[in-house]
Amino acid sequence: MQPEPATPTLAEPAVDGLPHGNGTGQAALSAGLGELVEVTTRVRAAVESVVTGRPALAWLTVGVLLAEGHLLVEDVPGVGKTTLAKALARTIDCRVGRIQFTPDLLPSDLTGVNIFRAATNEFEFRPGPVFNNIVIGDEINRASPKTQSALLECMEEGQTTVDGTTHHLPHPFLVVATQNPVEMEGTYPLPEAQRDRFMARLTVGYPDADAELLMLDRQEASSPLAHLSPVTTGATMLRLAELVRHVHASHAVKQYVLDLVGATRHHAGLRLGASPRASLQLLRLAKATAAMAGREHLLPDDVQELAVPVIAHRLILTTETRLAGTSAQDIVSQVVERTPVPSAPAGRR
Repeated sequence: MQPEPATPTLAEPAVDGLPHGNGTGQAALSAGLGELVEVTTRVRAAVESVVTGRPALAWLTVGVLLAEGHLLVEDVPGVGKTTLAKALARTIDCRVGRIQFTPDLLPSDLTGVNIFRAATNEFEFRPGPVFNNIVIGDEINRASPKTQSALLECMEEGQTTVDGTTHHLPHPFLVVATQNPVEMEGTYPLPEAQRDRFMARLTVGYPDADAELLMLDRQEASSPLAHLSPVTTGATMLRLAELVRHVHASHAVKQYVLDLVGATRHHAGLRLGASPRASLQLLRLAKATAAMAGREHLLPDDVQELAVPVIAHRLILTTETRLAGTSAQDIVSQVVERTPVPSAPAGRR
């Protein structure tokens, strides 16, 4: 097996004095795991108080933030996609920017522009809304592909280049984008490269009857977002994300991740399987959710539960598969069922 590619962010300086060394990192994880569970529990509870009856959404959203990824929320209008993104932003005391994607939106509307100042006879850079810790991209697939692609460098490298000058974005940096189904009027499908930048995609879905009744009671007089206060800070989440990197993944679990992703590249129903980035992000998100559960090591169950939200949106189906009514989620579920689960213990060996 080829050596696992290194996570680019591991080369960054330690945060709050936490070292990257494996032994010391494990000690820091053991010492800070209780705080991580406590903080993420508060964040999830705050999000769930707004998006009622769907705790799995809050769990995955906070997991993506801890794993330093980006989240794509897809569903029909009116089910709470933007509310979910706003609720997460309100619970963390950091800078938040919102972009309403429309067909006439330009790339410079996202990244910023250089403005000439006659008084100084110089150009001054005016940053766009991507220069925030949490960026909410509402209805991202209503903008043109050119504007959608303006986020590629931001999401992958944490920087943007305007007129030949590179500007670094703040940390933490999370894009929570919402999109409507591509069958709806006025939407453009996201380019494959753009979808691959999102660590996970989730579907909000309709709440059950009890949850919807509770929503009516809570929002009868005012929006619950108006009463939502921060429960942590961006600096704390960045420090906890550093801890997540030290969650132990055995060789067997890493090989299981590669087996799942590799199976999509040879599936007869797919024109394009998952990329190596999918392997890396599946492992990182599984580490985050394991830490949120209070564990210092991964289990195969962590990987299985995340396979569909991490892998499915990256796949391209063949025409025959689409005509047969099979979805990408169905194929990932089949791959999970057919791929042997590691029999060796998943903890530290």
